[in-house]
Amino acid sequence: MYEMHRNNSSSSMRKLVAFPHPNDASGPYWTDSNTPTRRNSMRSAYSRSDDPAASGLDEEAQQPIKRKGTPVFVTAHDVDGIKPSPAADPYDPNRPRLAIKQRLHHFTWAWYTWPMSTGGLALLVGSQLKTFPGLESIGFGIYFINLVLFSAVTTGLGLRFWFHKGDFLRSITHPREGFFVPTAFLAFATIITSTHRYWIPDNDSALAWAIQGVFWGYVVVTLALAIGQYSYVFASHSHGLQTMVPTWILPIFPIMLSGTIASVIGKTQAEIAILPVVGTGLTCQGLGLSVAMLMYAHMIGRLMQTGLPNREHRPGLFMCVGPPAFTALAVIGMAKSLERSSALNGLLLDKVILYNLAIISAVFLWALSLWWFGIGVVAVLSSPPKYFHLGWWAAVFPNTGFTLASISMAREFGSDALMWCTTVMSIMMICIYLFVLTFQIRAVIVQDIMYPGRDEDVEDH
Repeated sequence: MYEMHRNNSSSSMRKLVAFPHPNDASGPYWTDSNTPTRRNSMRSAYSRSDDPAASGLDEEAQQPIKRKGTPVFVTAHDVDGIKPSPAADPYDPNRPRLAIKQRLHHFTWAWYTWPMSTGGLALLVGSQLKTFPGLESIGFGIYFINLVLFSAVTTGLGLRFWFHKGDFLRSITHPREGFFVPTAFLAFATIITSTHRYWIPDNDSALAWAIQGVFWGYVVVTLALAIGQYSYVFASHSHGLQTMVPTWILPIFPIMLSGTIASVIGKTQAEIAILPVVGTGLTCQGLGLSVAMLMYAHMIGRLMQTGLPNREHRPGLFMCVGPPAFTALAVIGMAKSLERSSALNGLLLDKVILYNLAIISAVFLWALSLWWFGIGVVAVLSSPPKYFHLGWWAAVFPNTGFTLASISMAREFGSDALMWCTTVMSIMMICIYLFVLTFQIRAVIVQDIMYPGRDEDVEDH
Protein backbone atom coordinates (compact mmCIF):
# COMPACT_ATOMS: atom_id res chain seq x y z
CA MET A 1 0.00 0.00 0.00
CA TYR A 2 1.23 3.45 -0.81
CA GLU A 3 0.03 6.94 -0.04
CA MET A 4 0.90 10.24 -1.66
CA HIS A 5 0.94 13.80 -0.38
CA ARG A 6 2.53 17.05 -1.44
CA ASN A 7 5.38 18.67 0.52
CA ASN A 8 6.35 22.34 0.22
CA SER A 9 9.80 22.65 -1.31
CA SER A 10 11.69 25.23 -3.31
CA SER A 11 13.18 22.60 -5.58
CA SER A 12 12.17 22.97 -9.20
CA MET A 13 12.45 19.23 -9.83
CA ARG A 14 9.72 16.86 -8.68
CA LYS A 15 10.96 13.81 -6.83
CA LEU A 16 9.48 11.14 -4.64
CA VAL A 17 11.02 10.34 -1.27
CA ALA A 18 10.15 7.16 0.60
CA PHE A 19 9.52 7.15 4.35
CA PRO A 20 8.75 4.08 6.41
CA HIS A 21 5.35 4.43 8.04
CA PRO A 22 5.49 3.60 11.75
CA ASN A 23 2.19 1.74 11.63
CA ASP A 24 2.70 -0.08 8.36
CA ALA A 25 5.01 -3.01 8.02
CA SER A 26 4.05 -3.53 4.41
CA GLY A 27 6.53 -1.00 3.10
CA PRO A 28 7.20 2.71 2.60
CA TYR A 29 4.78 5.38 1.61
CA TRP A 30 5.65 8.14 -0.79
CA THR A 31 5.68 11.89 -0.38
CA ASP A 32 6.07 14.36 -3.19
CA SER A 33 9.00 16.62 -2.35
CA ASN A 34 7.78 19.56 -4.42
CA THR A 35 4.35 21.14 -4.17
CA PRO A 36 3.41 24.14 -6.29
CA THR A 37 1.38 26.89 -4.72
CA ARG A 38 -2.26 25.81 -4.82
CA ARG A 39 -5.10 28.23 -5.42
CA ASN A 40 -7.72 26.01 -3.86
CA SER A 41 -9.96 27.39 -1.18
CA MET A 42 -8.49 27.03 2.29
CA ARG A 43 -11.83 26.43 3.93
CA SER A 44 -11.51 22.68 4.14
CA ALA A 45 -8.04 21.24 4.62
CA TYR A 46 -7.55 17.60 5.43
CA SER A 47 -6.66 15.98 8.70
CA ARG A 48 -3.05 14.94 8.92
CA SER A 49 -1.19 11.85 9.94
CA ASP A 50 0.74 12.02 13.20
CA ASP A 51 3.66 10.39 11.43
CA PRO A 52 6.91 12.22 12.32
CA ALA A 53 7.94 12.05 8.67
CA ALA A 54 4.99 14.25 7.77
CA SER A 55 5.24 16.59 10.73
CA GLY A 56 6.86 19.34 8.69
CA LEU A 57 3.93 19.78 6.35
CA ASP A 58 2.26 23.13 6.29
CA GLU A 59 -0.95 22.93 8.32
CA GLU A 60 -2.97 24.55 5.59
CA ALA A 61 -1.77 22.37 2.67
CA GLN A 62 -4.63 21.14 0.57
CA GLN A 63 -3.38 17.87 -0.86
CA PRO A 64 -4.43 15.08 1.49
CA ILE A 65 -2.13 12.48 2.98
CA LYS A 66 -3.89 9.32 1.98
CA ARG A 67 -2.95 5.72 1.61
CA LYS A 68 -3.71 4.26 -1.81
CA GLY A 69 -7.05 2.50 -1.72
CA THR A 70 -8.47 4.44 1.23
CA PRO A 71 -10.38 7.73 1.21
CA VAL A 72 -9.72 10.80 3.32
CA PHE A 73 -12.57 11.02 5.78
CA VAL A 74 -11.98 13.93 8.17
CA THR A 75 -11.36 17.55 7.40
CA ALA A 76 -8.89 19.47 9.53
CA HIS A 77 -11.38 22.32 9.83
CA ASP A 78 -15.13 22.18 9.53
CA VAL A 79 -16.73 24.80 7.33
CA ASP A 80 -17.69 26.64 10.51
CA GLY A 81 -14.01 26.94 11.45
CA ILE A 82 -14.23 24.36 14.23
CA LYS A 83 -11.37 21.91 14.34
CA PRO A 84 -12.61 18.40 15.16
CA SER A 85 -11.00 16.15 17.69
CA PRO A 86 -8.09 14.12 16.28
CA ALA A 87 -9.82 11.01 17.63
CA ALA A 88 -13.07 11.72 15.77
CA ASP A 89 -13.70 9.10 13.11
CA PRO A 90 -16.86 9.52 11.03
CA TYR A 91 -16.59 5.85 10.04
CA ASP A 92 -16.60 4.65 13.66
CA PRO A 93 -19.81 2.60 14.18
CA ASN A 94 -20.00 4.03 17.71
CA ARG A 95 -19.76 7.65 16.61
CA PRO A 96 -22.34 10.00 18.18
CA ARG A 97 -25.69 10.42 16.46
CA LEU A 98 -26.64 13.90 15.34
CA ALA A 99 -29.91 15.80 15.29
CA ILE A 100 -31.61 16.50 11.97
CA LYS A 101 -30.62 20.19 12.01
CA GLN A 102 -26.95 19.25 12.34
CA ARG A 103 -27.29 16.66 9.60
CA LEU A 104 -28.90 19.18 7.24
CA HIS A 105 -25.55 20.96 7.36
CA HIS A 106 -24.29 18.10 5.16
CA PHE A 107 -27.31 17.83 2.85
CA THR A 108 -25.43 18.44 -0.39
CA TRP A 109 -26.28 19.24 -4.00
CA ALA A 110 -25.50 15.61 -4.81
CA TRP A 111 -28.95 14.68 -3.50
CA TYR A 112 -30.33 15.83 -6.86
CA THR A 113 -28.81 12.67 -8.32
CA TRP A 114 -31.79 10.83 -6.82
CA PRO A 115 -34.60 12.70 -8.67
CA MET A 116 -32.29 12.85 -11.69
CA SER A 117 -32.15 9.05 -11.78
CA THR A 118 -35.85 8.69 -10.96
CA GLY A 119 -36.77 10.97 -13.85
CA GLY A 120 -34.61 8.90 -16.16
CA LEU A 121 -36.40 5.78 -14.95
CA ALA A 122 -39.79 7.37 -15.74
CA LEU A 123 -38.62 8.02 -19.30
CA LEU A 124 -37.27 4.49 -19.57
CA VAL A 125 -40.57 2.94 -18.55
CA GLY A 126 -42.45 5.13 -21.01
CA SER A 127 -40.14 4.18 -23.89
CA GLN A 128 -40.49 0.41 -23.75
CA LEU A 129 -40.96 -1.46 -27.02
CA LYS A 130 -42.46 -4.53 -25.34
CA THR A 131 -45.38 -3.27 -23.32
CA PHE A 132 -48.26 -4.60 -21.25
CA PRO A 133 -51.48 -3.06 -19.88
CA GLY A 134 -50.74 -0.71 -17.03
CA LEU A 135 -47.16 0.10 -18.04
CA GLU A 136 -48.14 3.64 -18.96
CA SER A 137 -49.69 4.10 -15.52
CA ILE A 138 -46.53 2.81 -13.85
CA GLY A 139 -44.46 5.31 -15.79
CA PHE A 140 -46.80 8.14 -14.85
CA GLY A 141 -46.60 7.09 -11.21
CA ILE A 142 -42.80 7.23 -11.29
CA TYR A 143 -43.02 10.65 -12.96
CA PHE A 144 -45.27 11.93 -10.18
CA ILE A 145 -42.96 10.49 -7.50
CA ASN A 146 -40.08 12.26 -9.19
CA LEU A 147 -41.89 15.59 -8.90
CA VAL A 148 -42.26 14.96 -5.17
CA LEU A 149 -38.60 13.97 -4.82
CA PHE A 150 -37.38 17.03 -6.70
CA SER A 151 -39.49 19.26 -4.47
CA ALA A 152 -38.28 17.47 -1.34
CA VAL A 153 -34.61 17.80 -2.25
CA THR A 154 -35.08 21.47 -3.11
CA THR A 155 -36.78 21.99 0.25
CA GLY A 156 -33.98 20.16 2.05
CA LEU A 157 -31.33 22.35 0.45
CA GLY A 158 -33.38 25.43 1.24
CA LEU A 159 -33.53 24.43 4.91
CA ARG A 160 -29.79 23.81 4.94
CA PHE A 161 -29.05 27.26 3.58
CA TRP A 162 -31.59 28.81 5.97
CA PHE A 163 -30.26 27.16 9.13
CA HIS A 164 -26.59 27.40 8.21
CA LYS A 165 -25.84 30.86 6.89
CA GLY A 166 -23.05 30.98 4.36
CA ASP A 167 -23.49 27.38 3.25
CA PHE A 168 -24.93 28.38 -0.12
CA LEU A 169 -21.83 30.24 -1.28
CA ARG A 170 -19.53 27.63 0.24
CA SER A 171 -21.41 24.81 -1.48
CA ILE A 172 -21.37 26.23 -5.01
CA THR A 173 -17.68 27.18 -4.73
CA HIS A 174 -16.52 24.00 -3.00
CA PRO A 175 -13.90 22.09 -5.05
CA ARG A 176 -15.95 18.89 -4.82
CA GLU A 177 -19.56 19.69 -3.94
CA GLY A 178 -19.68 22.51 -6.46
CA PHE A 179 -19.44 20.02 -9.32
CA PHE A 180 -22.78 18.54 -8.21
CA VAL A 181 -24.73 21.78 -8.68
CA PRO A 182 -25.50 20.83 -12.33
CA THR A 183 -27.35 17.71 -11.14
CA ALA A 184 -30.23 20.02 -10.18
CA PHE A 185 -30.54 21.05 -13.84
CA LEU A 186 -30.20 17.45 -15.00
CA ALA A 187 -33.07 16.49 -12.71
CA PHE A 188 -35.10 19.38 -14.11
CA ALA A 189 -34.31 18.21 -17.66
CA THR A 190 -35.84 14.82 -16.87
CA ILE A 191 -38.93 16.62 -15.57
CA ILE A 192 -39.25 18.55 -18.84
CA THR A 193 -39.00 15.44 -20.99
CA SER A 194 -41.24 13.39 -18.70
CA THR A 195 -43.85 16.14 -18.62
CA HIS A 196 -43.89 16.16 -22.41
CA ARG A 197 -44.13 12.36 -22.44
CA TYR A 198 -46.93 11.95 -19.90
CA TRP A 199 -48.83 15.26 -19.89
CA ILE A 200 -48.77 16.95 -23.28
CA PRO A 201 -50.93 15.44 -26.05
CA ASP A 202 -49.68 15.53 -29.61
CA ASN A 203 -52.39 17.92 -30.83
CA ASP A 204 -52.29 20.55 -28.06
CA SER A 205 -50.57 23.52 -29.67
CA ALA A 206 -50.78 25.74 -26.58
CA LEU A 207 -48.92 23.27 -24.37
CA ALA A 208 -46.45 22.59 -27.19
CA TRP A 209 -45.57 26.30 -27.31
CA ALA A 210 -45.35 26.35 -23.50
CA ILE A 211 -42.89 23.46 -23.38
CA GLN A 212 -40.90 25.15 -26.14
CA GLY A 213 -40.65 28.27 -23.99
CA VAL A 214 -39.33 26.16 -21.11
CA PHE A 215 -36.82 24.63 -23.52
CA TRP A 216 -35.44 28.03 -24.58
CA GLY A 217 -35.17 29.12 -20.96
CA TYR A 218 -33.36 25.90 -20.09
CA VAL A 219 -30.87 26.41 -22.93
CA VAL A 220 -30.01 29.94 -21.80
CA VAL A 221 -29.58 29.03 -18.13
CA THR A 222 -27.55 25.87 -18.70
CA LEU A 223 -25.28 27.58 -21.24
CA ALA A 224 -24.58 30.25 -18.64
CA LEU A 225 -23.94 27.50 -16.09
CA ALA A 226 -21.49 25.68 -18.37
CA ILE A 227 -19.52 28.85 -19.11
CA GLY A 228 -19.73 30.32 -15.63
CA GLN A 229 -18.87 27.24 -13.60
CA TYR A 230 -15.94 26.17 -15.75
CA SER A 231 -14.65 29.76 -15.76
CA TYR A 232 -14.78 29.81 -11.97
CA VAL A 233 -13.03 26.44 -11.69
CA PHE A 234 -10.30 27.53 -14.11
CA ALA A 235 -9.72 30.76 -12.17
CA SER A 236 -10.13 29.62 -8.58
CA HIS A 237 -9.04 26.00 -8.29
CA SER A 238 -5.99 24.00 -9.22
CA HIS A 239 -6.69 20.31 -9.80
CA GLY A 240 -3.89 17.87 -10.47
CA LEU A 241 -4.32 15.11 -13.03
CA GLN A 242 -4.27 12.52 -10.25
CA THR A 243 -7.41 14.10 -8.78
CA MET A 244 -9.41 13.82 -12.02
CA VAL A 245 -12.88 12.43 -11.39
CA PRO A 246 -15.83 11.99 -13.78
CA THR A 247 -17.76 14.74 -11.97
CA TRP A 248 -15.64 17.23 -13.90
CA ILE A 249 -17.97 16.47 -16.83
CA LEU A 250 -21.09 17.52 -14.93
CA PRO A 251 -21.07 21.29 -15.68
CA ILE A 252 -21.38 20.59 -19.42
CA PHE A 253 -23.97 17.83 -18.98
CA PRO A 254 -27.10 20.05 -18.59
CA ILE A 255 -26.52 22.01 -21.80
CA MET A 256 -25.82 18.73 -23.58
CA LEU A 257 -29.22 17.40 -22.54
CA SER A 258 -30.79 20.29 -24.46
CA GLY A 259 -30.34 18.06 -27.49
CA THR A 260 -32.16 15.22 -25.76
CA ILE A 261 -35.01 17.57 -24.82
CA ALA A 262 -35.16 18.85 -28.41
CA SER A 263 -35.37 15.29 -29.73
CA VAL A 264 -38.38 14.66 -27.49
CA ILE A 265 -40.37 17.88 -27.89
CA GLY A 266 -39.54 18.39 -31.58
CA LYS A 267 -42.04 15.73 -32.59
CA THR A 268 -45.00 17.80 -31.38
CA GLN A 269 -43.85 21.31 -32.32
CA ALA A 270 -45.44 23.38 -35.05
CA GLU A 271 -43.63 23.04 -38.36
CA ILE A 272 -42.26 26.56 -38.14
CA ALA A 273 -40.57 25.76 -34.81
CA ILE A 274 -39.11 22.34 -35.62
CA LEU A 275 -35.93 23.52 -37.34
CA PRO A 276 -35.00 26.16 -34.70
CA VAL A 277 -35.58 23.69 -31.85
CA VAL A 278 -33.72 20.82 -33.52
CA GLY A 279 -30.91 23.07 -34.75
CA THR A 280 -30.38 24.47 -31.27
CA GLY A 281 -30.57 21.01 -29.75
CA LEU A 282 -27.98 19.69 -32.19
CA THR A 283 -25.66 22.61 -31.43
CA CYS A 284 -25.93 22.10 -27.68
CA GLN A 285 -25.52 18.35 -28.01
CA GLY A 286 -22.37 18.86 -30.06
CA LEU A 287 -20.98 21.30 -27.50
CA GLY A 288 -21.60 18.88 -24.65
CA LEU A 289 -20.12 15.90 -26.43
CA SER A 290 -17.05 17.87 -27.53
CA VAL A 291 -16.24 19.04 -24.00
CA ALA A 292 -16.90 15.53 -22.69
CA MET A 293 -14.38 14.17 -25.19
CA LEU A 294 -11.80 16.62 -23.87
CA MET A 295 -12.55 15.40 -20.36
CA TYR A 296 -12.21 11.79 -21.51
CA ALA A 297 -8.61 12.53 -22.47
CA HIS A 298 -7.91 13.71 -18.92
CA MET A 299 -9.79 10.76 -17.46
CA ILE A 300 -7.82 8.19 -19.42
CA GLY A 301 -4.58 10.02 -18.60
CA ARG A 302 -5.47 9.86 -14.93
CA LEU A 303 -6.30 6.16 -15.15
CA MET A 304 -3.05 5.43 -16.97
CA GLN A 305 -0.96 7.47 -14.55
CA THR A 306 -2.46 6.70 -11.14
CA GLY A 307 -4.77 3.75 -11.73
CA LEU A 308 -8.43 3.33 -10.93
CA PRO A 309 -10.06 5.65 -8.39
CA ASN A 310 -10.53 4.71 -4.78
CA ARG A 311 -13.12 1.97 -4.43
CA GLU A 312 -15.58 4.40 -2.86
CA HIS A 313 -15.58 6.51 -6.04
CA ARG A 314 -15.53 3.81 -8.71
CA PRO A 315 -19.30 3.89 -9.40
CA GLY A 316 -18.67 7.42 -10.67
CA LEU A 317 -16.91 5.94 -13.70
CA PHE A 318 -20.34 5.13 -15.12
CA MET A 319 -20.79 8.87 -15.60
CA CYS A 320 -18.57 8.55 -18.66
CA VAL A 321 -21.25 6.35 -20.24
CA GLY A 322 -23.69 9.25 -20.41
CA PRO A 323 -22.42 11.76 -23.01
CA PRO A 324 -22.12 9.40 -26.01
CA ALA A 325 -25.27 7.51 -24.99
CA PHE A 326 -27.48 10.58 -24.70
CA THR A 327 -25.98 11.94 -27.91
CA ALA A 328 -26.86 8.74 -29.76
CA LEU A 329 -30.39 9.00 -28.39
CA ALA A 330 -30.65 12.68 -29.31
CA VAL A 331 -29.38 12.52 -32.90
CA ILE A 332 -31.86 9.78 -33.81
CA GLY A 333 -34.73 11.65 -32.18
CA MET A 334 -33.84 14.95 -33.83
CA ALA A 335 -33.46 13.32 -37.24
CA LYS A 336 -36.94 11.82 -36.92
CA SER A 337 -38.35 15.18 -35.81
CA LEU A 338 -37.07 16.74 -39.05
CA GLU A 339 -39.26 14.36 -41.07
CA ARG A 340 -42.18 16.72 -40.37
CA SER A 341 -40.28 19.81 -41.48
CA SER A 342 -40.30 21.13 -45.03
CA ALA A 343 -37.45 23.57 -44.36
CA LEU A 344 -34.87 21.13 -45.71
CA ASN A 345 -36.69 20.39 -48.96
CA GLY A 346 -34.45 21.00 -51.96
CA LEU A 347 -31.25 21.14 -49.96
CA LEU A 348 -28.28 18.83 -50.52
CA LEU A 349 -28.57 17.36 -47.03
CA ASP A 350 -32.15 16.21 -47.26
CA LYS A 351 -34.03 14.40 -44.50
CA VAL A 352 -33.12 10.91 -45.70
CA ILE A 353 -29.40 11.66 -45.71
CA LEU A 354 -29.61 13.23 -42.26
CA TYR A 355 -31.52 10.25 -40.93
CA ASN A 356 -28.91 7.81 -42.24
CA LEU A 357 -26.10 9.92 -40.80
CA ALA A 358 -27.90 9.94 -37.46
CA ILE A 359 -28.16 6.14 -37.40
CA ILE A 360 -24.49 5.70 -38.32
CA SER A 361 -23.40 8.24 -35.70
CA ALA A 362 -25.61 6.62 -33.07
CA VAL A 363 -24.03 3.20 -33.62
CA PHE A 364 -20.57 4.75 -33.38
CA LEU A 365 -21.38 6.55 -30.13
CA TRP A 366 -23.26 3.60 -28.66
CA ALA A 367 -20.08 1.52 -28.94
CA LEU A 368 -18.14 4.14 -26.97
CA SER A 369 -20.78 4.04 -24.24
CA LEU A 370 -20.54 0.26 -24.17
CA TRP A 371 -16.78 0.49 -23.66
CA TRP A 372 -17.10 2.90 -20.76
CA PHE A 373 -19.85 0.74 -19.29
CA GLY A 374 -17.51 -2.26 -19.37
CA ILE A 375 -14.71 -0.25 -17.74
CA GLY A 376 -17.08 0.79 -14.96
CA VAL A 377 -18.37 -2.73 -14.37
CA VAL A 378 -14.87 -4.21 -14.13
CA ALA A 379 -13.70 -1.41 -11.82
CA VAL A 380 -16.62 -1.75 -9.43
CA LEU A 381 -16.65 -5.55 -9.34
CA SER A 382 -12.89 -5.73 -8.78
CA SER A 383 -13.18 -3.55 -5.67
CA PRO A 384 -16.77 -2.80 -4.60
CA PRO A 385 -17.35 0.26 -2.43
CA LYS A 386 -17.75 -0.43 1.28
CA TYR A 387 -19.81 2.62 2.20
CA PHE A 388 -22.75 4.24 0.47
CA HIS A 389 -22.22 7.55 -1.30
CA LEU A 390 -24.68 9.50 -3.42
CA GLY A 391 -22.25 8.95 -6.29
CA TRP A 392 -23.74 5.46 -6.56
CA TRP A 393 -26.55 7.03 -8.58
CA ALA A 394 -24.01 7.36 -11.40
CA ALA A 395 -24.72 3.68 -11.98
CA VAL A 396 -28.34 4.58 -12.81
CA PHE A 397 -28.77 7.82 -14.77
CA PRO A 398 -25.99 7.47 -17.40
CA ASN A 399 -26.79 3.79 -17.88
CA THR A 400 -30.44 4.72 -18.29
CA GLY A 401 -29.36 6.91 -21.20
CA PHE A 402 -27.40 3.96 -22.57
CA THR A 403 -30.53 1.80 -22.37
CA LEU A 404 -32.70 4.50 -23.97
CA ALA A 405 -30.21 4.80 -26.83
CA SER A 406 -30.34 1.02 -27.27
CA ILE A 407 -34.14 1.15 -27.38
CA SER A 408 -34.09 3.90 -29.99
CA MET A 409 -31.66 1.97 -32.18
CA ALA A 410 -33.60 -1.28 -31.81
CA ARG A 411 -36.76 0.53 -32.91
CA GLU A 412 -35.07 1.94 -36.00
CA PHE A 413 -33.48 -1.39 -36.94
CA GLY A 414 -36.79 -3.19 -36.42
CA SER A 415 -35.03 -6.15 -34.82
CA ASP A 416 -37.22 -8.17 -32.47
CA ALA A 417 -34.16 -9.73 -30.85
CA LEU A 418 -32.70 -6.31 -30.09
CA MET A 419 -36.03 -5.18 -28.70
CA TRP A 420 -36.05 -8.07 -26.24
CA CYS A 421 -32.46 -7.27 -25.30
CA THR A 422 -33.47 -3.72 -24.43
CA THR A 423 -36.31 -5.10 -22.32
CA VAL A 424 -33.79 -7.15 -20.34
CA MET A 425 -31.56 -4.09 -20.02
CA SER A 426 -34.51 -2.08 -18.72
CA ILE A 427 -35.33 -4.70 -16.09
CA MET A 428 -31.70 -4.64 -14.98
CA MET A 429 -31.82 -0.85 -14.68
CA ILE A 430 -34.90 -1.07 -12.47
CA CYS A 431 -33.12 -3.60 -10.26
CA ILE A 432 -30.04 -1.37 -10.01
CA TYR A 433 -32.24 1.59 -9.12
CA LEU A 434 -33.92 -0.35 -6.32
CA PHE A 435 -30.54 -1.64 -5.12
CA VAL A 436 -29.08 1.88 -4.86
CA LEU A 437 -32.28 3.22 -3.28
CA THR A 438 -32.23 0.49 -0.62
CA PHE A 439 -28.67 1.31 0.39
CA GLN A 440 -29.44 5.03 0.35
CA ILE A 441 -32.34 4.59 2.77
CA ARG A 442 -30.16 2.46 5.02
CA ALA A 443 -27.34 5.03 4.88
CA VAL A 444 -29.71 7.80 5.98
CA ILE A 445 -31.06 5.73 8.87
CA VAL A 446 -27.67 4.66 10.24
CA GLN A 447 -26.20 8.12 9.51
CA ASP A 448 -23.69 6.92 6.96
CA ILE A 449 -24.50 10.05 4.96
CA MET A 450 -25.58 13.54 6.02
CA TYR A 451 -22.83 13.29 8.61
CA PRO A 452 -19.55 15.21 9.03
CA GLY A 453 -16.85 13.78 6.81
CA ARG A 454 -19.21 11.45 4.93
CA ASP A 455 -20.59 13.61 2.14
CA GLU A 456 -19.56 15.61 -0.90
CA ASP A 457 -18.69 18.65 1.21
CA VAL A 458 -15.36 16.94 2.00
CA GLU A 459 -12.56 17.20 -0.55
CA ASP A 460 -11.79 13.60 -1.42
CA HIS A 461 -10.48 12.21 -4.68
